[in-house]
Amino acid sequence: MTNFHNYDPVSKGGWKYQDLGNIGSASQPVFYQIPELIGTRSGYSAYDLYYRNPENYKYFDTKSPFTEMSAFFGGGHRNMLDLAFARNINPRWNVGFEFHTIKARKTLNPVARDDNMVDQTSYSLHTNYRSENGKYWFLGNFSRMKHKVNEIGGIIPPEVDSTSIYFTYEDAKVWLRNSQARDLRQDYHFYHEYKVQDGLQIYHVFDKKSQDMTFESDLTTSDSLFYPKTRFNQPDTTRNFNEFSEWRNEVGFKGTFGGFFYNAYGKFRAGRMKNKFFEEDDKFNEVYLGGQLVGKISDQWSLTADGEYLLPGAYKLHGLFVSPWIELEYTKALYKPTSVQQVYMGNHYQWENDFDNTGVDQIKGKLIINFDKIRLRPSLTINRVNNYIYFNEDRVATQNNGEAFMLMPGLVANFQIGKKFRWDNELVFTQISGAGSDAFRIPKFYANSKFYFDSPAFDEHVFIQFGIDVRYKSDYFADAYFPSTQQFYLQNSFNVYAYPVADIFLNFRINRTRVLLKYNHLNSGLMSQEGYFVTPDYTGYKSFIDLGITWYLFD
Repeated sequence: MTNFHNYDPVSKGGWKYQDLGNIGSASQPVFYQIPELIGTRSGYSAYDLYYRNPENYKYFDTKSPFTEMSAFFGGGHRNMLDLAFARNINPRWNVGFEFHTIKARKTLNPVARDDNMVDQTSYSLHTNYRSENGKYWFLGNFSRMKHKVNEIGGIIPPEVDSTSIYFTYEDAKVWLRNSQARDLRQDYHFYHEYKVQDGLQIYHVFDKKSQDMTFESDLTTSDSLFYPKTRFNQPDTTRNFNEFSEWRNEVGFKGTFGGFFYNAYGKFRAGRMKNKFFEEDDKFNEVYLGGQLVGKISDQWSLTADGEYLLPGAYKLHGLFVSPWIELEYTKALYKPTSVQQVYMGNHYQWENDFDNTGVDQIKGKLIINFDKIRLRPSLTINRVNNYIYFNEDRVATQNNGEAFMLMPGLVANFQIGKKFRWDNELVFTQISGAGSDAFRIPKFYANSKFYFDSPAFDEHVFIQFGIDVRYKSDYFADAYFPSTQQFYLQNSFNVYAYPVADIFLNFRINRTRVLLKYNHLNSGLMSQEGYFVTPDYTGYKSFIDLGITWYLFD
């Protein structure tokens, strides 16, 4: 049940994402992250947090039908529904599906009960099959997400409109009423392998992915006041449409030898970004070679080395050492710019670039210190990033030729207090230096603290967690968000000030059923500020109650 009350994607991620103050709104990581893919990406990642990557789906082998149902009813009509079902057709063949929805009413200036900011429907169909002799194995799924966001553009600043006031929530004056972003994704993911002999399998992975990004705004309405006066494509309506698609085939072999797991592969990706205002599609063809070696000395000792090379000039090398007392990790990568960073033809902004690859060195270390009732995890992360690409104060993609250095000591500390109380904490300090440091906007201090009662009750028929959850970020000039380009960009005028947010929660479980109750922003009205911001001109949650329930059905 731990952290079950943090059900929506941003809170489930430890509040390490910056969003627009609502479930399903545009988001980006607070801390710098190395991309998983070193090749060409679309660059439209504002809604990645709400998409379930097919490569991470679970597959089942069920002796009886399995069902998981979850419903989240958030204050302010912020609702989520998650369903999963799987069953075996026969002992070697399983099929199933998942279904997910998000319907979140606007937290700022809704004009009706169903005036939603976010409306998402996504589903997946999956299957897996093993041959009778066990040598052949197939896994595959199809996934689709349609994510619609009715943009509000944020609260009109009081210096622009003296009648606009922050922290009036439903009565806030916002910029946009007739602008909508849509992100439609469809993925086919197939994997199959054949066992040649003990310790050797050959495998093939096929992916076909598409992402259609659309933004529309009626410029004959007051929405036009929010956008630049520049109109490259149409004077009265903004219709930005970009279609990114890719094919991937990976062939390799893997297995075990002498206590080591090994894997080697070759991969080919082909794709393109399509826009009717491009002179021609932005196409790419990429060839990769890669491999992995894992030595597991025991359950507590292991050493991993893996790497990937993209012909001719990008790569990723990674190593991980795990022991009972220390974990060490090193990553060195050179990754390509995204498609939208290279070329963009929108109604308000257009550019064509020839950016260099971005380089990064990352070192992570963590100590593992356990006492009887205390668990400590001091850590240190060091990043060196050069040629970083970002969106500048003019909302245009640009490349910083300088290097940025990030020194990030952290601590995770968990305390057992008596038999029934726990205190969990996480603290991260970030210091950025170097000629390229201004491209990164990260709060100097990030902290989470949770104190709660944790104990079974009624002869262990009910399990209960009840406590308070507090999160905090120090003040910083957080990136702003521009809906038309669907990108976060640098700004230097709006300080997202430091503000601790406290939530009180109750989680309990009866048999297979879990229930959550959470009161958000317990300290509202008790601080010197009236509320808090998560992004410039976007306020965080006001006080309201969330209810959620998850239950499993199986024999």
